[in-house]
Amino acid sequence: MKFCRTKLASGFMALVFMLAGCGAADKETPAEQNGSRALQIARTAIIVDGHVDVPDRVALEWVDVTQATDGGDYDYPRAVAGGLNAPFMSIYTAAGLEAEGRSRETAEHLIDLVEKIVATAPEKHAIARSPADIEKHFAAGIISLPLGMENGSPIEGDLANLMHFYDRGIRYVTLAHGLSNHIADSSYDTNRQWGGLSEFGVEVVREMNRLGIMVDVSHISDDAVLDVLEVTTAPVIASHSSARHFTPGWERNLSDDLIVRLAANGGIVMINFGSAFISKEAYDYSLARRDAYVKYRESNSLEASDELEDTFNRSYAAEHGAYPYATLDQVLDHFDHVVRLTSVDNVGIGSDYDGVGDSLPIGLKDVSTYPNLIEGLLNRGYTEEDIRKILGGNLLRVWRAVEAVAAIS
Repeated sequence: MKFCRTKLASGFMALVFMLAGCGAADKETPAEQNGSRALQIARTAIIVDGHVDVPDRVALEWVDVTQATDGGDYDYPRAVAGGLNAPFMSIYTAAGLEAEGRSRETAEHLIDLVEKIVATAPEKHAIARSPADIEKHFAAGIISLPLGMENGSPIEGDLANLMHFYDRGIRYVTLAHGLSNHIADSSYDTNRQWGGLSEFGVEVVREMNRLGIMVDVSHISDDAVLDVLEVTTAPVIASHSSARHFTPGWERNLSDDLIVRLAANGGIVMINFGSAFISKEAYDYSLARRDAYVKYRESNSLEASDELEDTFNRSYAAEHGAYPYATLDQVLDHFDHVVRLTSVDNVGIGSDYDGVGDSLPIGLKDVSTYPNLIEGLLNRGYTEEDIRKILGGNLLRVWRAVEAVAAIS
């Protein structure tokens, strides 16, 4: 039985009201109790999301995310509702830009856009350059916007550019993206030109350790991950990757062996919410639809565009059935899997909000829904201490360890 703590009052009626209040609380079901606890945890924990693609979204069409927006997965009011405190802003450069020599200018522009978001409403957002910044902003009721560079191609073969981007606020670098680059092989690319990291890539990892930039192994090939773990002297992260156990054969997600090795390094796997990352059914559907789209475009000599792909996807759904969205329970299975392989200290959140289109799971459709994830973790028996680690404590621990390595380098 719960005990109501109330100031003693004289008279029989005060006792009646006290007992009635306790009885009402006792009638709350376990599910309702976990729902209430989830909201309380979301309000009081530091929630760090390792990957949110707001910069690329506002680069396509500027929208003021400090206010409520009609589209997208992130805006300030929804972030507050979900308890989000520190979404890493993804400074994403498409793989093809390296060959065009436009990677660095693209990265610079996206960082400018994050600075514009902050300047629009400095009482709502601030760029965070350290765990200490995140804690300071949290205490002040401000959402931190730490920066992560998705694709190392803006480094352009010059280690001095790492220092430049560090000075601009970059605190992790995803070494490659959809194609192999001058640093590392990509998990998507059949052209494995380096067999892992390039010689320059080895230097990049060492320089990132020296500067205090987290190494992100999402997107790179298995061999490249193994090379990183061989070279690094600091813990590494997978900022937005899930478990390959549930999507067999898809190298973009991490194998059990790599998850275990990452944990042995002191690093963490930050679970991507995209349905194709979570569910084999969604992954297979996405693969078949993409292949059909490419064939349709090539057979009709059509230029690729978002509008054309959206139209094609609607017609594909009419013929083959609707997209099979993953569920919250399936997302939780990935957290459980990493914890079973390693520990609760080696998993975090890397949603990929605003980066995976209309493929987010039922119950996790935008940044207002972290309480749903928390409630699911409570329902599965995770303690509040465990959950606070998953929500942000683990990433902050890794980040501090990376800073500590840099301090003695």
